[in-house]
Amino acid sequence: MSVVLDDRPQPHRVGLVALATDHTTEPDFHRILSPRGIGIYATRIPFANPVTPATLAAMAPDVTAAAALILPDEPLDAVVYSCTSASVVIGDEAVREAIRAGKPGAEAITPISAGFAALKALGARRITLVTPYTAETTRPMAACFEAGGFELAGVTCLGLTDDRAMARISRDSIVEAARAAVIPGSEALFFACTAVRAAGVIDRIEAATGIPAVSANYATAWAVLRACGDAGAAAPGRLMTLGMP
Repeated sequence: MSVVLDDRPQPHRVGLVALATDHTTEPDFHRILSPRGIGIYATRIPFANPVTPATLAAMAPDVTAAAALILPDEPLDAVVYSCTSASVVIGDEAVREAIRAGKPGAEAITPISAGFAALKALGARRITLVTPYTAETTRPMAACFEAGGFELAGVTCLGLTDDRAMARISRDSIVEAARAAVIPGSEALFFACTAVRAAGVIDRIEAATGIPAVSANYATAWAVLRACGDAGAAAPGRLMTLGMP
């Protein structure tokens, strides 16, 4: 018998570099991306709480090796580094360059690069930013958004320091935090942190606030879909209805 091999087990493949403590990104990606024929191949990167600029920056030396571990010698459509705050502290371009060094040819995606692209696709310039972090960790993120050309109508931080606790914020609390944070005149809301389960309630956030909403995992999933040439609405929410950029 002659054995025939398919080119690859899945039509599309994406690598995921997740924090050692991450409870949320993989379930979000499997819910949104797996039904679209996108294989998700994850590795973990060392991280130790609390979430502070110093502990986030400590991940920088490990990004390239983590990306290289994912399906060695096989091409990927994209690699996602799944940490919003570390992408800010390390530097978004530095993170993406580290991904490209580990996995040449794959599109390098972070929650910041995807979030900025998503907000621009929505035509939003004046935004409300919500984070689960302390003020210390939120300040550089707010500055990053302003440097990226966005006007911050309002910034709300929930004051948590452990990303495992951030993953346990109830979905009702996520929606209420978004509703309470929105400042009149905001054109969109961005809910930071890949640990927060906001991607599963984007439609509820939009209904509660009356404006488009984007979260870290929602934005990166959207960016992965576009990197794979999929312009379909793979999840509820305004962003997913937009065509290819």
